Amino acid sequence: MSIYVGNLSYQVTEDDLKRAFEEYGRVSSVKLPTDRETGRMRGFAFVEMESTADEDKAIEGLDGAEWMGRDLKVNKARPREERSPSRESWGGDNRGGGRRY
Repeated sequence: MSIYVGNLSYQVTEDDLKRAFEEYGRVSSVKLPTDRETGRMRGFAFVEMESTADEDKAIEGLDGAEWMGRDLKVNKARPREERSPSRESWGGDNRGGGRRY
């Protein structure tokens, strides 16, 4: 299971997060998603720890804590939801009514 960490400073690094979470146990991985277009950090991360007990301690200790000028939001990550393609990506809403010549 992984931990969702939200409301992060845009200056945070994977090493910063790893050090903060290591206070609660062994960290397996840290992922900082970035915006595809700008390459800028998106303000949230996912941290995986080696045990559920360590994850629970980290969530309890860090949720709502002030860190790097922000109040963290820390909780169990939910599974990613499957998204169907939006109608806009199809190039229309498929209702007809286009130009008539």
